[in-house]
Amino acid sequence: MNKTSTMRIAIATAGRFHVLDLARELDALGHEVQFHSYVPRRRAEAFGLPGRCHVDHVPWLAPLLVWERAFPKALPALRERLLQAALNRSLIARMKPCDVFICMSGIYLEAATFARRRYGAKIVLVRGSKHIQVQDEILAALPGAQRPTPRSIQRELAGYQLADMIDVPSQHVVDSFIAMSPDMSNKVVRNPYGTDLKMFPPARHESRHRSCGSQVTFVFAGNWCLRKGCDLLMVAARAAGVDLVHVGPVGGDCPLPADGDGFKHVGKVDQSRLSDFYRSVDAMVLASREDGFGLVLAQGLATGLPIVCTNDTGGADLRHTSTLDDRIQVVPAGDPVALAQAMKNVAKRLCDGPPFPDITEEDRETLTWRAFGKRYEANLDRLLNGLQ
Repeated sequence: MNKTSTMRIAIATAGRFHVLDLARELDALGHEVQFHSYVPRRRAEAFGLPGRCHVDHVPWLAPLLVWERAFPKALPALRERLLQAALNRSLIARMKPCDVFICMSGIYLEAATFARRRYGAKIVLVRGSKHIQVQDEILAALPGAQRPTPRSIQRELAGYQLADMIDVPSQHVVDSFIAMSPDMSNKVVRNPYGTDLKMFPPARHESRHRSCGSQVTFVFAGNWCLRKGCDLLMVAARAAGVDLVHVGPVGGDCPLPADGDGFKHVGKVDQSRLSDFYRSVDAMVLASREDGFGLVLAQGLATGLPIVCTNDTGGADLRHTSTLDDRIQVVPAGDPVALAQAMKNVAKRLCDGPPFPDITEEDRETLTWRAFGKRYEANLDRLLNGLQ
């Protein structure tokens, strides 16, 4: 297949995730894209996906989706098993011929096997986190943390063997796969996620603190849980002498501090409102112990926020330019002292300088979904031409 050839690409997920953005960008590059999901067409189109790409699986899955939303704690293991079975059956029934089948890891084993057998498709597995066994080891060391089930581990491992390419977002995820299976080094491909620049326009933050007349405030956007390092985050913020705003849901394994004393909890907000919070703070922090790639990092950088993050967040993979590199401080995961020191360093620089360099449009362009899609296209081209 020549580089200019049109690819027939099927993309299978459950919800939206970043693969809806991938579907939109691959369609814009001229490929024939089928996006299989239970995301309603109107909502998919609201994120820019052309209706011609959308394959709606809601009618096949409606009872299970009602169960998931109305009774989330009722027999979750059984619901997961039934939902995965229904997703695979629905997809097999509606799949069209494809050259590449891209699917979320752990879900679409049966459909991926069908796509290879029926259409000769190359299988691309999308894995957003570390190798499942490495992830489980990290979470097992945290009492009360939510761990993957034995069944999900089994399906993940089977998918790794089945895949022709495993798409991951960061180098630390690549390293986890190679550590577990050195022979996978030729199939694990890194491609950091992007963001929507229209949704996250640039804003100036440093000028508020030239005289240190107000408290420096960091934002953490994400699920408040042990996996995200939230048990260490408030400790580090207080040690650094900064305020912290949490935007997002609350998990069940890590207590949420009460509002006050330098902390504010906002709760979950629509992605379209996140930029309002980013413009109202001075910096971003992500303290995850295990996080394949924090989508919020690209969002924060696009608005001009300096970032403090751990080496298990994907932040290091966003150092596309010298300006972005200067704005990203990376510390070891699970180290509250190093986290506090990095937050203190950023706060001091915001107050006393030197100022962070302005984010240029060229810098911002490296963070786009367009750039992500072009890298993905090149990876698929190499795969189909036997160069992977």
